[in-house]
Amino acid sequence: MPKDYSRTERIADLIQRELSLIMQRESQDPRFSLITFSAVTVTRDLAHAKVYITSYQINGQEKLLEILRALNKAAGFFRSTLASRIKLRTIPQLTFVYDESIEYGTRLSSLIDEVVKRDSTDEP
Repeated sequence: MPKDYSRTERIADLIQRELSLIMQRESQDPRFSLITFSAVTVTRDLAHAKVYITSYQINGQEKLLEILRALNKAAGFFRSTLASRIKLRTIPQLTFVYDESIEYGTRLSSLIDEVVKRDSTDEP
């Protein structure tokens, strides 16, 4: 029977919390103030972590790609800072990716609202 809250999930949550604190307190790049960490997934061997970011303030694909490149370039800084804060044998390699689920959910919600509005106007 699997555990309800596995070790990898606990470590992923810890990494997400610590990255948020590092971003607030120690990051010097003003572009990073526009993002939030929506989720972190860690492989079972704890070698790699995928950090999902999102932002409501980023307009345009170019700006998003620029921020992702800067984050992935600064991954070593984040990893070394995590190493001083988290006591693990190895700190996972960090890869930053954009989380499209929030945009997708917003789009679906607006489509549902449109259909409901259209259905309510069609009723006699």
